[in-house]
Amino acid sequence: MTSNVAFIGLGVMGYPMAGHLASAGHAVRVYNRTRERAEAWAQTYRGEVADTPAAAASGCDLVFCCVGNDDDLRQVTLGNEGAFTGMTAGSVFVDHTTTSARVARSLAAVCAEHGITFVDAPVSGGQAGAENGQLTVMMGGDAATIEKVGPVIDCYAKMRARLGDVGSGQLAKMVNQVCLAGAIQGLAEGIHFAKQAGLDPAEVIEVISKGAAQSWQMDNRAATMIADKFDYGFAVDWMRKDLGYVMEEARNNGARLPVAALVDQFYAEVQAMGGGRWDTSSLLKPLESFRETHD
Repeated sequence: MTSNVAFIGLGVMGYPMAGHLASAGHAVRVYNRTRERAEAWAQTYRGEVADTPAAAASGCDLVFCCVGNDDDLRQVTLGNEGAFTGMTAGSVFVDHTTTSARVARSLAAVCAEHGITFVDAPVSGGQAGAENGQLTVMMGGDAATIEKVGPVIDCYAKMRARLGDVGSGQLAKMVNQVCLAGAIQGLAEGIHFAKQAGLDPAEVIEVISKGAAQSWQMDNRAATMIADKFDYGFAVDWMRKDLGYVMEEARNNGARLPVAALVDQFYAEVQAMGGGRWDTSSLLKPLESFRETHD
């Protein structure tokens, strides 16, 4: 079954996600802060461009969103030009932005006042996952609503699951980022150690990737890390934003996250090196920089 849907936010993730919806036969109306990007999308996928989030959402059963952070999400949902203004009772807002759980719950309450259902649904899989329709979607919200919108989300997802009420999707994404931070730091230190020990890091990775140390990061980022290339995925600036949400939530729930907190500071070092737009595997750079200055 096809639907009239809106997609707000056409960044590196939203652009291909909206494209998958259009390719599946859904009538898609898009909004992006930079209109030129929305127009380029519409030329490629034969969609419609709206001037405001409210105009994009008007008359749509489902409104999807993927923007940058809490403030961006508030900007495109609230106010006279926000998406909620254009939505009608019975429609569903699905937010794929990685945000705080707090803002998800707050916006869900606003939606409820207008008979709109809010689902928080952050994604994992990066740009490649979005382009290939292979994202993992972590969802929070009403079970019946999530079941209803699930087949549409399947246009760009290989895995989706409801983790609980609104906010649960964001909390699950925080778990994802905690695990990711530790895995990347471990890989960076392993490569660094191999170099310092006089080993060929590529040969070492080839061997240990067949054993218990194997990971997605090792399979997909080790070679580019060794080659000193860090433009293959999720940017450090965005990871620090996400870890900020993690630390805020940990302060509220009492979780102890010593490794995640430490890795967050290592990412701050990467930013200080001018690497805010490098991908997250650039945790190797501060280690290499320290070695070079102490040789």
